[in-house]
Amino acid sequence: MTRAALIALLLATLATLAACSAAPGPTSATVAPAPCSPGVAITGFSDTLDGAEYGARRTWPVTGLSGLAVDRDGSLLALSDRSVLFTLDPRTRRPTNAVPLVDETGASLDAEGLAVDADGTRLVTSEAEPSVRRYDASGRVLGRLDVPPATAERARRNKTLEGVAVLTPGGPVVAAMEGPLDGDDPGVRRFPTWTGGVPGPEYAYRPDAGLDVSELAATGDGRLLVVERSYTSGVGNTVHLALADPRGVTDARPVPRTLLADLGACPSLGAASQQAQANPLLDNVEGMTVLGRTADGALRVLLVSDDNQDDEQTTRLSDVLVRLPPA
Repeated sequence: MTRAALIALLLATLATLAACSAAPGPTSATVAPAPCSPGVAITGFSDTLDGAEYGARRTWPVTGLSGLAVDRDGSLLALSDRSVLFTLDPRTRRPTNAVPLVDETGASLDAEGLAVDADGTRLVTSEAEPSVRRYDASGRVLGRLDVPPATAERARRNKTLEGVAVLTPGGPVVAAMEGPLDGDDPGVRRFPTWTGGVPGPEYAYRPDAGLDVSELAATGDGRLLVVERSYTSGVGNTVHLALADPRGVTDARPVPRTLLADLGACPSLGAASQQAQANPLLDNVEGMTVLGRTADGALRVLLVSDDNQDDEQTTRLSDVLVRLPPA
């Protein structure tokens, strides 16, 4: 065999090995985390769920994803606001199961936020009442956490419970109002809580000006990651990642907050967008979960964008590393 033929064979073999080891779906990954801020870096994104469907006899479009959580077996759960809870393979992130969710009367939900409690029950927010329902893995309703009337009656339509988290394992449940309450300080968002099913303290949270709250995730040490988001025509999406620290807060003052990153400052990693965007990587980020920690303690965080069942928007998963300030 000639030297040229040997080189050609070697290149072909390497190409085959690369193809066999590549992750499925349109994915971009960087060799090293790309910084968005001193404490936040993006490690890749995937559009593998964009336009996807799941099912054979009955088909569910994987659209309107507004919540993410990690199940006890390590699989991913993704909540659609079309009242479907998908299970995703943690490696390929493709759907492996779908469970339709209904309320106590059998009606579909306006589902937005998702968390998994220590016993494996699924906590799902509904913007309609507003409330947080508990479901088992089969989709059976186990109970409901209602927002106290004094708060629920002042909530604005389609601006109610957008996120939910379990603050510490087996600990209080905390949910997030997307927008301000009628008659409230317009810069404040309310975070109702429940302990043992009983309403507890209601935290006040102040996002950056002009932004609403679209998601919460517990950090495991009593603090909360918060996604703040807005959309401006001609400018696109603005998405901030912040840290809220409700520990020790006992009065009406807003909880201490630290801005971790403006995700618009992340490298685009070659992402494309059909909408006008300052950064084409960004879309309508509505879901977030903590996947775990790296060996040096950084949080591995997964974000998902809600395509709003719009052909010009994208269902996009983004992986980021978050280094928290000292607790």
